[in-house]
Amino acid sequence: MDLATRRRRQALFLLFFLPGIALSSWVTRTPDIRDRLAASTGQMGLILFGLSLGSMIGILCSGRLTSRYGTRPVIGTGTALIVVSLAVISAGALLSSVPVVVAGLCAFGAGVGAGDVAANVDAADIERVTGKTTLPTLHGCFSLGTVVGAGVGIAATAARLPAHWHLAAVTLIAAAIFLYAMRAIPAGTGIGAPGQDGSGGTESKVWKDGRLLLIGAIVLAMALAEGAANDWLPLLMVDGHGLDAASGSLVYAGFAAAMTIGRFSGSFFLDRFGRTAVIRASAVSGALGLVLVIFSDNAVLAGAAVLFWGLGAALGFPVALSAAGETGPNETARVSLVATIGYVAFLVGPPGLGFLGDHWGLRAAMLVVLAFVASAVFLAPAVDTRRRTVTADHDGERSRTP
Repeated sequence: MDLATRRRRQALFLLFFLPGIALSSWVTRTPDIRDRLAASTGQMGLILFGLSLGSMIGILCSGRLTSRYGTRPVIGTGTALIVVSLAVISAGALLSSVPVVVAGLCAFGAGVGAGDVAANVDAADIERVTGKTTLPTLHGCFSLGTVVGAGVGIAATAARLPAHWHLAAVTLIAAAIFLYAMRAIPAGTGIGAPGQDGSGGTESKVWKDGRLLLIGAIVLAMALAEGAANDWLPLLMVDGHGLDAASGSLVYAGFAAAMTIGRFSGSFFLDRFGRTAVIRASAVSGALGLVLVIFSDNAVLAGAAVLFWGLGAALGFPVALSAAGETGPNETARVSLVATIGYVAFLVGPPGLGFLGDHWGLRAAMLVVLAFVASAVFLAPAVDTRRRTVTADHDGERSRTP
């Protein structure tokens, strides 16, 4: 691996790490911000809808923008939005203003959504150049960021540091990471060929690929499992299991740590057992964790079960995105499609689970997440695209042999 590629890879590690810190800093302070805004569970669902709406706007634009301009400007703009959004959320918490917090969350979602596809396309290009599995490790850096951010958030909560000062400090750290990392991201990656910029027929054709849609369904299930924890886990442990705010944040940190372990060890298990077996095992682990969180009245057991939930949710997104890029031509459009399907979970998840939580409690609301995760056990073979690609290559070679 040459020096430029190594620096580019390290920069992507930081650019995945940054949103993780930002997200968990918000998540660990949701009980405090909820109290400061005097919002009910249902109202928090609507507030979180700003995050989902921004994510969908960003993700719907990202594929086309990446195909036209390349990954660098899209990653840069998206990450800058994340930094600015932290400052806005901090101001909203200080002012106890629901509209300002919603605006900040919307900007945060747009930044993550816009930058996510571009960063994954860039990472997939590194996989192609180096021949090494990279996406699980990169997503592991995101999860590592959530662990670090959650740890700081727990300390800040225990010290009764106001949420707005905590988020303001995270804003400064995120800005420094952004300015340092962007220097190593090259221009030109991800630009589509003529007719593949998102306005032609190639992008519309990927919607007709049945295997790609099945991969998207796996992402939908696993993204909902991850997103439900990111949006609701501290409140679920506080309201559903009677923990205090600091303990609820500690459980979330355990979830983030389990995801980090799962993603950093993912390459080993994928190389040894293959994608299908790994996704099936992930779905079983996630479902087991959710069952215990939902049905156990023992807060300690429920908190420990979150580790299974985190391990189960760890590899669904990165493995599915790697598989999506291998299903055919125009990798950017294919990765964009699968990521868009996954972000539907972030769009409908927060308000939907909040609505159900208001009527039946957050523990009962998680039954929806459990049903989706269980379905991934049966959809898992769709991610085994490498075998199909190799077979197609061999068939092509045989057809050219006289």
